[in-house]
Formats: sequence, structure tokens, C-alpha cells
Amino acid sequence: MDRTALDRGSAPLGEAVFRALCAALRDGVYRPGDRIVEDEVAEKLAVSRTPVREALGRLLAKGLVQHAGGRGLVVRRPDAGEVLELYAMREILEGAGARLAAGQATAPEIDMLRDLAESFAAATDDPGKMARLNRALHEAIVRAARNRFLDGALREMQDAIAVLGPTTFSVGGRPEVAIAEHAAIVAAIAARDPDAAEQAARAHIREALRARLKLMQAAG
Repeated sequence: MDRTALDRGSAPLGEAVFRALCAALRDGVYRPGDRIVEDEVAEKLAVSRTPVREALGRLLAKGLVQHAGGRGLVVRRPDAGEVLELYAMREILEGAGARLAAGQATAPEIDMLRDLAESFAAATDDPGKMARLNRALHEAIVRAARNRFLDGALREMQDAIAVLGPTTFSVGGRPEVAIAEHAAIVAAIAARDPDAAEQAARAHIREALRARLKLMQAAG
């Protein structure tokens, strides 16, 4: 993470730092148990300590980091119960997004979904790239759903997902299965079949949970 990770746009600096830290969590720059040091973040992003302190306070309030005595703030390691709860809600929300997209998506949006699914399928040798394309595909589906409340809920959930650790696309066999799952979701949306779209999206999240639990078991 460096100053290029800071995308301010019209957002306040504290918000931009918070988003940069969330992206660093998602990308594995910081992993569960790692320290996040205020001075180091400020230096890497070339900002003062004030917006970094504000961003870290938000991470703490969201439960993404925690105090660890003399070590300062560290990235939290969610337990299995939290992961199950998170994926249960994710299945519901992602399913709703696909259902709504089946009725709302425009032809150009469906073309974009196909392009993203194809790019994902072509990236099987790079789990990190697959994770980024997977997020882009899911975000495109939610945009096509045209529901601001669903969008807000899923954005909040993405922050929680950020601390889960390595991408599930590092699990053997998961990329190939996910390619087929994405194809089913996109095909159902293109066919304007809300029931099939929701079912495919929910099945996709259930398989993602299965892979996540494998990763947690392997990590001990």
C-alpha cells in the first residue's frame, strides 16, 4: 500500500484513508493478526496522522481491528460462528441482488456481466486477480439491481469480508467451480429468470462458504 492507493475524488481525506485500508485488507496487505501502525500508514499514504487516526477509529468501531495490549491495533481474526453468520446474510443479499438484476439489468449491463465472467474465467492462474474480478462482477450485478438499500448493505458487508484472510480462489478446484457458478448467474439474469438467478447466486455463496471453511480449517 502506498500513496497511489489513496483515491480521494470528492471524499474527505479520512474517508479516502478508510477506503484505502479496507482495500488493503481485502487484497491481503494486512492479514488477521497483523499490526496496523498509525505512523506507518500515514507515511505510506503521504498524509498526516489525523485522517489515519480517524480511519483506524472507524475500523475499530466496525470490529475489523482490535486492541492487542502493547501491540496496538491488530486485524481481527473472525471465528467460525461469525463467518457462518456473515455468509448466511451474504447469501440472502446476493440472492436478492441477482433476482432484482434479472428484472432490471439493461442489455449493455448484461454484456458487461458476460465480459467480467469471461475475464474471471481467463484468470485461473492468479487467485488475487480472480478475487478482484469476482468483486467487480458482484458489484455490477448489484448496480444492475437498482436498489440503493441493497447496495448499502452489501458495501457494509464487504468491509467485514475484508478481514477473512486469503481469497477462497486459492482452494483447489474452487476457481473452476466458480466459473460455472458465474455462468449460471449471468445466464439466468440474461434470460430474465429471477427465480433461477436467485438460486444460482445463493448456491454460489454457499460454495464460497464451503471453501472459506476449508481455508480456516487448514490454517488451524
